[in-house]
Amino acid sequence: MNKNKLVFGKFLVVFTITLLLAFGIGVYFGTSFVSKTDQKIVFVSNGTNSDTSTSSVNLQPFWDAWKVLDNKFVPTVKASKVIDNQEKVWGAIKGLASEYGDPYTVFMPPEDSKMFESDISGNFEGVGMEIGIKDNQLVVVAPLKGTPAENSGIKAGDAILSIDDVKTESMSVDKAVKLIRGKAGTIVNIKVAREGKTEPFVIKITRGLINVPTLEIEKKGDIFVIKLYNFYAPASDAFRVALREFINSGTHKLILDLRGNPGGYLESAVDMASFFLPVGKVVVSEAFGGKASDVIYRSKGYDIFNDTLRMVILADGGSASASEILAGALKEQGVAKLVGVKTFGKGSVQELIKLTPDTSLKVTIAKWLTPKGNSISEGGLTPDYEVKFTAKDLTDKKDPQMEKAIEVVNSI
Repeated sequence: MNKNKLVFGKFLVVFTITLLLAFGIGVYFGTSFVSKTDQKIVFVSNGTNSDTSTSSVNLQPFWDAWKVLDNKFVPTVKASKVIDNQEKVWGAIKGLASEYGDPYTVFMPPEDSKMFESDISGNFEGVGMEIGIKDNQLVVVAPLKGTPAENSGIKAGDAILSIDDVKTESMSVDKAVKLIRGKAGTIVNIKVAREGKTEPFVIKITRGLINVPTLEIEKKGDIFVIKLYNFYAPASDAFRVALREFINSGTHKLILDLRGNPGGYLESAVDMASFFLPVGKVVVSEAFGGKASDVIYRSKGYDIFNDTLRMVILADGGSASASEILAGALKEQGVAKLVGVKTFGKGSVQELIKLTPDTSLKVTIAKWLTPKGNSISEGGLTPDYEVKFTAKDLTDKKDPQMEKAIEVVNSI
């Protein structure tokens, strides 16, 4: 059983365009991969089945509709195809999942499920950005570092209005992912609305092969800066190496830059928090809404720093899921000050269940709570010091958020 949990939004579930994630992302958009015995759903014509929770449901209208469509439907020039019976079942399950009104609870038929499994294995081809749903609008959580999306000018917070002239109103993250992703070298046109811009505009992106970096380090005087891009599998080891360099640098001042970091594995966030917290301290809680006992994730107690540590975390609207878990834990446990703007607010957990060998159902099963019991999904994290980063700052090559972080870490 693979107990790794992907918390995106986001991959999100916030979803990644290079990954079929949330956002996500995250896809972790939070996704836990749990091995399940293959299950079959059997519909019977009298509207009953062996499950007592649905035994009172009348499924006769479903079968009546099935027969009407079988007997009467005639394809026209506008009809894309005539579907077979198995595709009808997949469509019915898709509709059932969508009725819950949760953008991260989705059914993946064979093609989508295969794409998802290929993506999480590390075969990336697309534009390189995390997308999710916020206030019923399809938005960019964050473009990934060095990808076609970032290079083309996509920004965290951009509202996606259309994809190759297909309007995104009421569009699911999964459908958007399928429209945006594609073979390297091909082009996708995305119309976005951006805060500060009076009119929507189109961004042309040439798809490519995506190699996502994990982190970068630099020194700003006597301040050590770690820029963490994601919480994927290699992140914990890379972070450990970076902290070793920080310790060897002789400084006690650390800035952890999580801006634009859409998330990744829950275990990576817990592992990283454990470097700063005593054993047993709460990192995050998984609340199941009464359907199961809540699960508390605690520090493993590496706790390698003493009281001389001075730490600031940078975060913004592109910081989601695992980023919010780590930042929320270190902020509320008194380890670090938070600088920037409010985070994305992706705090739900998805479980991936195999319904058949080649189909999957991704279901929101819980929400994340910070050590003080605050729901990450309800508004994200509020910084201790709010500092905006404007388009003018970008043009002028200024970083007021980093400047404030330096000021704060020097004053702690």
